[in-house]
Amino acid sequence: MVSAIIPARNEEASIARAVESVAAQAEVGEVIAVDDGSTDRTCEILRELSQRIPKLIILEAGDLPAGWTGKNHAAAVGAAAARGDWLLFTDADTYHHLGSTRRALADAVDRSALLVSYSPEQEVESFWERAMIPFVFGRLATRFSFAQVNDPKRPEAAANGQFVLILRDAYEAVGGHAAIASEILEDVALARRVKSQGYGIYFTAPMGIVRTRMYRSFGAMWQGWTKNLYLLAGGSAKSVLLELAEVVPWFDTAAMVAIWMYLRAHTSASLWLLPALLVVPFIRLHLQYGVRLYRNLYPVSYVQYYSPGLTLYVAALIASWWKNTRGEVVWKGRAYPAR
Repeated sequence: MVSAIIPARNEEASIARAVESVAAQAEVGEVIAVDDGSTDRTCEILRELSQRIPKLIILEAGDLPAGWTGKNHAAAVGAAAARGDWLLFTDADTYHHLGSTRRALADAVDRSALLVSYSPEQEVESFWERAMIPFVFGRLATRFSFAQVNDPKRPEAAANGQFVLILRDAYEAVGGHAAIASEILEDVALARRVKSQGYGIYFTAPMGIVRTRMYRSFGAMWQGWTKNLYLLAGGSAKSVLLELAEVVPWFDTAAMVAIWMYLRAHTSASLWLLPALLVVPFIRLHLQYGVRLYRNLYPVSYVQYYSPGLTLYVAALIASWWKNTRGEVVWKGRAYPAR
């Protein structure tokens, strides 16, 4: 049996869809929704769902212990109550297509993996979502190669906390969420512990399996990415600087300016030649972004959001760097001091 565990804190807009879609999976014997101190209608909606979904179990996370993040504590509470041989950790903003759990169990067998994680299809509806989310996931695809993560001979490990299926024995052997209690990037931390113990992991981004709308407002999106980007980029000043050097077209701009200065000094080139030269890297970068969108299964038409996406990404990465090292990370109404 698979026990699905859904931590939920103020998720009234999406919790019903998540619970219903998970409960519809034949392999899921119980759905454990762990309310983590919600102040909206999340609890009320869960109680209404429990009247028609017998496999739904509602738990209260209770007070947050010192040294824990809210999501890790809620996940641990759910895991402690679960009875399944497999634990499926998923978020309250996901939608699981029929057959998703069966597919994950099959992948576990076929890939000799005790942890299977899927990166969901992203639902992007607002301008800000279309600008930033594809850009972020395009960058993550360059950093976390599925081939390297899935290679048992390599140390790289990653997972997406929106869908993590793990064998209960392996989960307990690595210490569960208690072993990563304070980790903000808990999905990657759990995957690293599993792989470091010699267990196989399988991470991919399939179509038609699970999807999510991560953020429903610009404020939520900003909080979410400024919480995670520093850690996703490598968690050090060096890794952030290298990432900024790679995404910002410093070299292209400097090269075009140098060419313009040379032409101005040795020819009668017009002042307006500089904007014309800068169009060259502008077009090249848009073409590269279009290819990245295509490879990551986003509409190529989203290339129009490249400039605002780059701007938001750079600003969020720098803000995340500061929050994780000097300030505090705020998420779901809780503040976690910089470590």
